[in-house]
Amino acid sequence: MSKQKLFLLDAYALIYRAYYAFIKNPRVNSKGQNTSAIFGFVNTLEEVLKKENPSYIAVAFDPPGPTFRHTEFEAYKAQREATPE
Repeated sequence: MSKQKLFLLDAYALIYRAYYAFIKNPRVNSKGQNTSAIFGFVNTLEEVLKKENPSYIAVAFDPPGPTFRHTEFEAYKAQREATPE
């Protein structure tokens, strides 16, 4: 019996990481738009699919605005700097 694998990916963590990985040399499209976050996210997703060959994969995105964590734990992400525009 083969072992099944489920991968759960935190989309915003991967997007944030990818964006800043290319901050000094951003990837841009023909219109000059920064595509670093998309580029890095897709590369990571492709790497997981190729190397790990998961049976199932899910990508979770945070909802807009505060979550239950902000209500339950006031200091949640309190030390984190605001995300630059």
